[in-house]
Amino acid sequence: MTTDDALEQQRALYGAPLSELGATVRTGLGLTQGRLAEVLGLSAPMLSQLLSGQRVKIGNPAVVHRLQRLLDLTREAGSLTPDEVIARLATIREEQPTLTGAAHDTDSAMRLLASLGTPDQLLSTAAAADSAGAARLAEQLRRAAGVARG
Repeated sequence: MTTDDALEQQRALYGAPLSELGATVRTGLGLTQGRLAEVLGLSAPMLSQLLSGQRVKIGNPAVVHRLQRLLDLTREAGSLTPDEVIARLATIREEQPTLTGAAHDTDSAMRLLASLGTPDQLLSTAAAADSAGAARLAEQLRRAAGVARG
């Protein structure tokens, strides 16, 4: 498998390559790659392999959950004090969610999808999905546009 294949698989799994999601979090929260690995609960080498596409999938659902929470925090960071951001990072690091419900997974996936574009971009993509005969995908994109609107 090539790196490009791995990055495409990450896009399918997470909505974007992990390098893009990691860059969003690092830039938005002012984290180093090492600090990001620490908050996620991954080793620095494992995070590096994921970001470079040498590995495709995050094996631990709790780490995926923490990544989603960091993406959420990135969107909120502008309205928080630096101390509040630091406290939230510590809370996220300690989270050990019980991931048993499909509703939680669906909500997280929807928030992630909503974070990948503006409402107009998501609706435009939904129209393209409808045209391609992907009605279920179009429906999810329209739901994500609603989530993105708030």
